[in-house]
Amino acid sequence: MATTPPPAGADQPAQKWTGRASVSAPTPSASRAATPQVATRPVSPPPVYPPAYRGGRRRPRWGRIALIVFAVLMLVAGIGAFAGYQWIKGVDDDLRRTDPFADIAGRPQKLADGTVNILLLGTDSRDPDAPIDQAGKWRTDTIVLMHIPASHDKAYLISFPRDLWVHVPASKDGQFGNTMAKINAAYAWGGAPLMVQTVEEYTGVRMDHVVLIDFGGFVKVTDAVGGVDMNVERTITSIHKPHRKFTKGMNHFDGAEALDYIRQRKQFPNGDFTRMKNQQLFLKALLDKAVSVGTVTNIGALKDFVTSVADAIVVDQSFSLIDLGWQFRSLRSENLVFMISPHNGTGTVDGQSVVLSDREKALGLYDAVAKDTVGAWYAQANPSSEAGG
Repeated sequence: MATTPPPAGADQPAQKWTGRASVSAPTPSASRAATPQVATRPVSPPPVYPPAYRGGRRRPRWGRIALIVFAVLMLVAGIGAFAGYQWIKGVDDDLRRTDPFADIAGRPQKLADGTVNILLLGTDSRDPDAPIDQAGKWRTDTIVLMHIPASHDKAYLISFPRDLWVHVPASKDGQFGNTMAKINAAYAWGGAPLMVQTVEEYTGVRMDHVVLIDFGGFVKVTDAVGGVDMNVERTITSIHKPHRKFTKGMNHFDGAEALDYIRQRKQFPNGDFTRMKNQQLFLKALLDKAVSVGTVTNIGALKDFVTSVADAIVVDQSFSLIDLGWQFRSLRSENLVFMISPHNGTGTVDGQSVVLSDREKALGLYDAVAKDTVGAWYAQANPSSEAGG
């Protein structure tokens, strides 16, 4: 695996940089269309989505809050007693599961023992019972790599802009992929397995777990803790019905209000980057409320919260609420470090508005994730959530 990006230029016409991975660009005979060139940056034609991806009046993309599943990991240890253990074990056994690692060849090696890398995906499904391993059934606008170092004293959450321009491998059926595209196209083309393959190829980091949460569970999770308090940076009116007005300053949101607020992006100068920032602020507020005395000491409230999260998620085969909750029982919101995958802002490729990766910083960050040296990388780079450094 390459650790430095290949040089651009006429002597490298068949290479494209995709994060930590350097892969051969598809030739005209191996792809649906030859890859055109724009300056020295290889690009591909706009992706051709399955009819279900584009067609019809789509449900709002409310699955952008996959991060909230992290809160349940903090709470499992709160029950403590044998009866609580048995109840949580029952919840664990009843979780909906899938195998997002099936049929993925050439996965990155695990370089640092004791670390945990979880791919969190916020999804929007028309049918909550739809398969998540097929093209066109689910969509994801929230893509987060959560890295837990071997010390288990922090959690680094790296958000990928949904329009990040990456190489998407071929889907299992061969109908889609094998091209450059926006990263969220991977899920529409091949479900969780293709998204895992895309993220692993881009970062060079092996995923240990995958957690998906659908929008339908979001309101219940927030309401289960009595709502959250969030600071609104500027007064805006929601673009979605019933067109709520969010007033600058501290606000108390129930589930529906919080969901509506963190969906907003068009009213902000930084658009989708502000949306990601607000998601992160929401997670902190939710986690603080979930581990507050009022929730942890009230067994009914605790059970409601855990049950609502469990009902909203789909996990991989080896994911365990008990094990992860115990390992990360001491983590709180002040231990969370949020970042955005390094990028150079937006640009236009074949008429599409995309987010362009920052090669040098991305290489450094994901090498640090793989080797469990993110703390040192973060201290040196001192990235900001807005710049995504």
